[in-house]
Amino acid sequence: MTIHFIGAGPGAPDLITVRGRDLIASCPVCMYAGSLVPEAILGWCPENARIIDTAPMDLNRIEAEFIAAHEQGLDVARLHSGDLSVWSATGEQLRRLDRLHIPYTITPGVPSFAAAAAALGRELTLPEVAQSVILTRTGGRASSMPEGETLEAFAKTGATLAIHLSIQALPRVVRELTPHLGESCPVAIVYRATWPDEKILRGTLGTIEAMVAETPVERTALVIVGRVLAEKNFRESALYDPEYRRRYRP
Repeated sequence: MTIHFIGAGPGAPDLITVRGRDLIASCPVCMYAGSLVPEAILGWCPENARIIDTAPMDLNRIEAEFIAAHEQGLDVARLHSGDLSVWSATGEQLRRLDRLHIPYTITPGVPSFAAAAAALGRELTLPEVAQSVILTRTGGRASSMPEGETLEAFAKTGATLAIHLSIQALPRVVRELTPHLGESCPVAIVYRATWPDEKILRGTLGTIEAMVAETPVERTALVIVGRVLAEKNFRESALYDPEYRRRYRP
């Protein structure tokens, strides 16, 4: 018996990995975060599977379901939105499974920042513009930020910023980034990337608040900030430069 943690991707059902899809199809129990994972993905579940929406459940109840499946020898597909490596709340579940000596696997998924970049039609790293992407968030009721992990500190690097779970704090985001990046710095807000109701707002640190006031966006929206969103005169990568010698192209 194994608990299979599966990154279900950003929303579109066909953006789940083949491995994730096959695991879902093989498990008689499926636990999914119903607030973020689309029900269409449950179509991969086998007939008569026990399907459990974990959105209204606390960690103790989730653990109880793990234990019950373990005692019955039933594999579990445990679905989380996006990818499991960031802000997935899997860490505490894995810790409990380790204590219980219940085996598990982890299957990655398409992360929301990658889906947002695809929706925008932009590469988040460009030669001599930005070569780093910082995935971060603002502190909130559920989780505060460690000392030193501030928007101001990240802004000083010049890296592309993918700011998660922070659309409700947009005025603060703008206030803390503007002194370091300037009002003209490009900003994009991608709401529910790859879902049918996907929405994109493009502006700058100086205009984005007014744009959101006219077109409200909330909850599952990602804020991306950086020069790569608008830069057109970047140097071409050496990867495909005809004068660049590399092992695969002598």
